[in-house]
Amino acid sequence: VVALVSGGKDSCYVMMKCIQYGHEIVALANLLPVDDSVDELDSYIRPPDYCELSRVHECAIVQKENPRHQKLSYQMTPDDEVEDLFVLLSEVKRQIPSITAVSSGAIASDYQRLRVESICSRLGVVSLAFLWKQDQTLLLQEMIANGIKAILVKVAAIGLDPSKHLGKDLAFMEPYLLKLKELYGSNVCGEGGEYETLTLDCPLFTNARIVLDEFEVKLDSPDSIAPVGVLHPTVFHLEKKDSNSLEEKEPGLVFEVQGDGHNTPESTHQRDNRTVDIIEHTRNRVSLSKTGKENTFSICCWLEGYSESSTGLKEDLESVLKETESQLLKQGFNWENVLYIHLYISDMSEFAPNETYVKFITHEKCPFGVPSRSTIELPLVQAGLGKPYVEVLVAKDQRKRVLHVQSISSWAPSCIGPYSQATLHKSVLHMAGQLRLDPPTMNLRKGGAIAEMNQALTNSEAIAESFRCSISSSALLFVVFCSARTEESERNQLHEKFVSFLDLAKSSRRVLDPIFLYILVPDLPKRALVEVKPVLYVKEDSETGDETRQDQFGEGDYGCWGQTNGTQDFVQKRVVDGKICVTVLSISAEVMRKLHEPEEEQQLERVTRFCVYLLNKTLSENSFSWKDTTSLRIHFSTSLGVSVKRLFNIFETAFKELNEMSPEGIVGYSKEPTFNLVKKKKKIIIIHSILSRSLVLETLLLRSTT
Repeated sequence: VVALVSGGKDSCYVMMKCIQYGHEIVALANLLPVDDSVDELDSYIRPPDYCELSRVHECAIVQKENPRHQKLSYQMTPDDEVEDLFVLLSEVKRQIPSITAVSSGAIASDYQRLRVESICSRLGVVSLAFLWKQDQTLLLQEMIANGIKAILVKVAAIGLDPSKHLGKDLAFMEPYLLKLKELYGSNVCGEGGEYETLTLDCPLFTNARIVLDEFEVKLDSPDSIAPVGVLHPTVFHLEKKDSNSLEEKEPGLVFEVQGDGHNTPESTHQRDNRTVDIIEHTRNRVSLSKTGKENTFSICCWLEGYSESSTGLKEDLESVLKETESQLLKQGFNWENVLYIHLYISDMSEFAPNETYVKFITHEKCPFGVPSRSTIELPLVQAGLGKPYVEVLVAKDQRKRVLHVQSISSWAPSCIGPYSQATLHKSVLHMAGQLRLDPPTMNLRKGGAIAEMNQALTNSEAIAESFRCSISSSALLFVVFCSARTEESERNQLHEKFVSFLDLAKSSRRVLDPIFLYILVPDLPKRALVEVKPVLYVKEDSETGDETRQDQFGEGDYGCWGQTNGTQDFVQKRVVDGKICVTVLSISAEVMRKLHEPEEEQQLERVTRFCVYLLNKTLSENSFSWKDTTSLRIHFSTSLGVSVKRLFNIFETAFKELNEMSPEGIVGYSKEPTFNLVKKKKKIIIIHSILSRSLVLETLLLRSTT
């Protein structure tokens, strides 16, 4: 790790966290102003620097493989400070090629975090921001308790007086800072620029501590409400911590980088931009389906007629993504219009997470934010669907809000690649599939399916809080993918534990009663046992009033499947504000057997007609039509023993029959395929009612409003 240091409490404490999580700090890096006599008070990514910073490396032991001490400083140029930081870190990377990460003390500043992440992405290293999104009150207490000895060297907020508070110890100031938070809503860690600190001592300083002998206070703004003042040290020295004199210790190597530095390539891990010419000979095998809605719709792409002589997953995925991109371009869209990507693959062991993916979905192509994603293994080959199956949710407008945190932190799992944690569009929050990843280590915690689900829900809640909502009160749908390796005893407990988690987290206000869909699949990323994919309703800022239909709120009982007679045995639906409808329709193997049809295929045809009719009835009763459909996903069991092509034709026939039966036809019906078939492992399991579902229809509808 190379640590970005300002000399303040945050950059020092994040170094302590790096060591705690097993990382090795081999270099310190800092940007300095061109003119040392000028206070850099207008920098958004770099706090003011002080002459004591030049001695921090002498206080701390920073080891490289040889070992040796490293500290790099950069003389500011008139150019943009972000590019200055890029030049500085490029030089660090050139001199120490083994560096794979950069640490920074960002707590709440998206401006700082996003720019550090951008530089890290360009250099092919990881951003470590272990303080990100931490509760500032608890974080300040933690810093002090863990030995951070820092003083205030700049104040610029109401309640802070330069003549009284500059030079005061952070521990001494803690009660007063908490009081200012209560009175004025101040950031207790100074994230709003309320104050800056200088660390004089901490556990990292094993050689010596900094001692200020004399200093002067400069008043930069005599504002009567929030005066701005800066402390300038005039005399200081280092106080050794052991019997050896400082002169006997290795002084460390200090490198000063000036100007533009060396000609460093934009990235040390440049993507392979060679184009694999595999599209033409597979184009005749590419199949597509698209929902008919014009402004928000889904496109699916897969390779039909898969054979053992087919190319590998990497080549097939490139073909499918290429064709998906082509379809987007034909309709006047691009990857920047994609909200969400469902990536289904036939064998997780063949999947190299981003090797092929990044050739198509990049930050450059998605300036408004990269789409969120879930990745699932399905028995695609057995179904004749090839090795990859891609489903994309597309929006015509650019009203999406994307949360993409690439830094590794204690907040929630990072998304280092070109996929985001969540995407909000028209009040629907599409969250990436969540695993039981420990955020600061990004390792999959062990402990069984229930423990994995609890951690996945904790991660989901952290993401939801970034949109000022909660999975306990705002969820419309939870799709829970269970690996076939999950013990059956644990499968049967999942829903009960799920509800317990939500009950503990929910607030006193009334909550949406979410739909639960549990799906058994062959495997999941990182060999996880559980992956949770939440869909939430988030009232956007432009919406006013409480228009949500009261009858769509539950009393917090989180029912999984209706147990009453009639269609409620088959249908779960949630309608919000009269413009969002989520419906899950499920038919069990037991129901299919009761049809008394002599042939299984005849049973399937009859059930399919019933499903399409029932779904149509549900839509019309809630004032929706087929033209509002953004996605219609059909989950079917491999135990049905029917080919995808045959099932596709059966559903297409059912839609045509319904269209002919309707006086004016199905509004928005198209001759093109409007649904996406997803083949599942063995059976669909719905926990809670302990029923095996052979056929499940899952749909999301959005009504256009003006």
